[in-house]
Amino acid sequence: MTNTLKPTEYAAIHDFLENQAGIRLGAGKEYLVVSRLGRLLPTFGLNGYGELVSKLTSLGNTRVQTAVVDAMTTNETFWFRDAAHFRVLIDGIIAESKPSRLRIWSAAASTGQEAYTTAICLQDGMKDGRVSRTLNYEIVGTDISPTALQEAQGASYCGVSASRGLTDDQRRRYFRDQGGCIEVLPEYRQRVSFRPFNLLKPFDILGKFDIVFCRNVLIYFSQERKRDIVSRIARSLNPGGHLFLGSTESMSGNEDLFEMRSISGGLVYRVRS
Repeated sequence: MTNTLKPTEYAAIHDFLENQAGIRLGAGKEYLVVSRLGRLLPTFGLNGYGELVSKLTSLGNTRVQTAVVDAMTTNETFWFRDAAHFRVLIDGIIAESKPSRLRIWSAAASTGQEAYTTAICLQDGMKDGRVSRTLNYEIVGTDISPTALQEAQGASYCGVSASRGLTDDQRRRYFRDQGGCIEVLPEYRQRVSFRPFNLLKPFDILGKFDIVFCRNVLIYFSQERKRDIVSRIARSLNPGGHLFLGSTESMSGNEDLFEMRSISGGLVYRVRS
């Protein structure tokens, strides 16, 4: 087996990832490909990256292609990330509109922390009176990574995933201890679901939403794909719906579709009617 990655092989893997998942590696990321895809070679009985490229560029190799996208997906997330956004949701959007129903999309759900954090904040809001106890809400988490979704659906976290972003008090209030690991309590899981989804595909199958969290994922796409994704999110939102982006992300040329709002100490984008 040869573990040397040739320039032509890197270029082919780069193009495959961009076309299939929108992931742009850019130049100088050969080390990343070797570190993440090298372990797949023996798994699939491949004698080097040349054979891997052949599998990626021919029909009938879905398992290999899915495994490559999964391995190259960055699942960087943590609990209560960008906490101001959850204040905006509870103390801004919900306090302002007082909805009876709310459908929320966690568009790059990764291992589930964002979706479960949203549920925790909604349930806390119900308990302290900031959110109506009769609010009927649904949270749909999607991601392209099967491995990440499996962890999200299990709602059980160990190691760094069980601590990053959490205080000791939050661990006690929202989770069940599992001998060093933690499991999200049932009350915060019951209205959260997860499904595989590629943001390059049409959104129609997912239905309409009132809130979309699409945070810290657009940075991996080209400018053209960013514009396309944001414009399709606008069409997937109900009138008056809101979009949350990551702190370093922007409208990517879709300012005509959204108005930026600063409420409750954070920024959010409301779709224009």
